[in-house]
Amino acid sequence: MSELASPVTRTGQPDAPLRILWLKTGPLHPLDTGGKIRTYNMLRELRKRNPLTYLSLWPAGTPESARQDAAEYSSAQIWIPWQDTPKGSPAFFADLAANFFLSRLPYALQKYRSSAWAQAMAQADASGQFDLIVCDFLTPGVVLFAEGRRPRTPVLLFQHNVESLIWKRHFDTAQGTVKRFYMRGQWQRTVQQEGRYCSLADKVCAVSEDDARLLREEFKLTNVVGAVPTGVDLDFFQLSAAPRTPRSLVFLGSMDWMPNIDGCCWFADEIWPLVKRKFPDTTLTIVGRKPVPKVQELATRDASIRVTGTVDDVRPHLAAGEVMVVPLRVGGGTRIKIFEAMATGIPCVSTRIGAEGLPVNHGEHIALADTPADFAREICALFENPGCRQALGQNARTLVEQNFGWPSINAVFERFCRETVQAARR
Repeated sequence: MSELASPVTRTGQPDAPLRILWLKTGPLHPLDTGGKIRTYNMLRELRKRNPLTYLSLWPAGTPESARQDAAEYSSAQIWIPWQDTPKGSPAFFADLAANFFLSRLPYALQKYRSSAWAQAMAQADASGQFDLIVCDFLTPGVVLFAEGRRPRTPVLLFQHNVESLIWKRHFDTAQGTVKRFYMRGQWQRTVQQEGRYCSLADKVCAVSEDDARLLREEFKLTNVVGAVPTGVDLDFFQLSAAPRTPRSLVFLGSMDWMPNIDGCCWFADEIWPLVKRKFPDTTLTIVGRKPVPKVQELATRDASIRVTGTVDDVRPHLAAGEVMVVPLRVGGGTRIKIFEAMATGIPCVSTRIGAEGLPVNHGEHIALADTPADFAREICALFENPGCRQALGQNARTLVEQNFGWPSINAVFERFCRETVQAARR
């Protein structure tokens, strides 16, 4: 465990370095989720000018290399040991039941309550060594704002998603009385806590203008400073000149995240047969960490579907694929994987929810479709038209290249950090 960051001399200048305490539920390595990738790239830029202490849970089983890797994105670290309950285990279902009957919190927040984490936050806040606390995602708020507490240090709540919207969409797409009843309860609890935590923060920022508007309108918040757009590492993700595999589809995402699981299964059940009817030689590669049994079964029942599990580098899969698919029916925030794909020049077909919050135009940067028939039609049209595939991919690369590199994205976020500190000093 590292000590708290040493005090930095304050000059009183508006652009003086900020001493930042960053709250997170785990280390960023391995970089296997969109949220981790976004935070990692933003912190690498932010810490170039601002000393940053990373205060995080340390889930049991995390590779020890993640401690050393944390020096890439933070000046100092404080790790709090934490034991997650394995999904699908008897203890997991017992926790769900206890949460349902005994708690007012949604399970996705309650699971992160930790007295040791609370003590570390309180100590850091009382030390006077920090100018700003950044609450990364809503989840640290369950500890930071417990029992309605407000820290002495100004707090910027960085909302990667409007979490209650995700749970509403889970409820909207749920099948079966019991599942719908459960999802409705989780949605309603998340609405209550999300509004509460956002109101207790000094400032709130979102990842899209749509999310910022929703936070203002749904929760009547007056402290939303704006949106930090999604970015992409343009040096890492580059246009691929290698020939692409004909009739190949790629899906990229964490395969233990419910919206991705739902999207892949919906695609396999409703869209895949329509594509295969016209192009029987089509293949689908599902790339992402920790695929649940429901996803693994897709490959078992169809030899033309491949489930990779965790991969060291997603770029070879993006370079080989002819079309990227994003068949999401549930989700929030913005999809960083779409920008990564766009940077490599692979054309994307997505639902509107899948591309929600991204400044993309149908037919210019991406193909958008929401029904199985329309989605399959867009895929088949790209298979049939190499010129359209190339134009869509090149337009997409140009869009992200001109507007969404991480240095420019971080400039927006750092401005929000400074606005939060300055507002608290008035």
